[in-house]
Amino acid sequence: MFGTGLLKGLGVTLKHALDTFEDDRESVPDRYKGSLELGNNRRIIQQPIDQEGLLTIQYPEEKRLLPERFRYIPMLIWDSEKHEDRCTACGICAKVCPPQCIWIVRDSDENGKPVTRCSEFYIDAAVCMSCSFCVEFCPFDAIKMNHDYELAVYDRNPQLVYDMEELTVPLEYYAALWPTQYEEEQARRKEEEEQKRKQEEEKAAKAAARAAAKSAAAADESATAAKPKRSAAELQALAKERAAQRQAQAADGGSSDDDAATAKRARMEELKRKAQERARQRKLDAGE
Repeated sequence: MFGTGLLKGLGVTLKHALDTFEDDRESVPDRYKGSLELGNNRRIIQQPIDQEGLLTIQYPEEKRLLPERFRYIPMLIWDSEKHEDRCTACGICAKVCPPQCIWIVRDSDENGKPVTRCSEFYIDAAVCMSCSFCVEFCPFDAIKMNHDYELAVYDRNPQLVYDMEELTVPLEYYAALWPTQYEEEQARRKEEEEQKRKQEEEKAAKAAARAAAKSAAAADESATAAKPKRSAAELQALAKERAAQRQAQAADGGSSDDDAATAKRARMEELKRKAQERARQRKLDAGE
């Protein structure tokens, strides 16, 4: 009322101006604490979340330190340990891309047979929406999101269409941009490799056991084959001996059958005699 609000606003502005003036006269102003000096008046400013006040970053000489999860356009990973591209040209990234800004050409060998590597890989940065679906669905960790956002050009086509050579970066570059994610992926990869190694060892042990069993069976067959064969005279004598044994067994079986029949007849006669005596006794009892 009567200009008091205007005076209060000017007072706030004057206070910020004086604070900024005092901060600028220090050897290291607050906005430069913890920053990275690149030389030639260039630096990367790391502004903490709890820092108070407003500051102006003098871009492009001064740039803000980007967070790890910042993403712009994709990049392809060159595995420096294996000296090969991680991309196998499976085409999953191109299928899941919402604006369809990725297209891939699979390479082939000298016989014209397709192989698991790219011959051409293109991304239209003017169409890319930085959704990182390609990163999430890639089964080989071959494509990641880059932090490079300074891509302004005068001609959209073809300068914003990046080929495989422009998109490929070494594994160390990705590890520097995404340290936390890189460590998690390396731990997962080591665990998968360890499981694969154990499975291969178990498979090799089973194969060795089967081979040992086959060799033992082959040894038994060879030992059986190594036994001396009998002559014709020996075979005839053995056949005669077996025939005699069968005749003796048949004779023993016949005598035993006769004995059993005789015992059965004797038992039947005894039962018949006892039945006659009981009938005679009943008649005598009835006559009395």
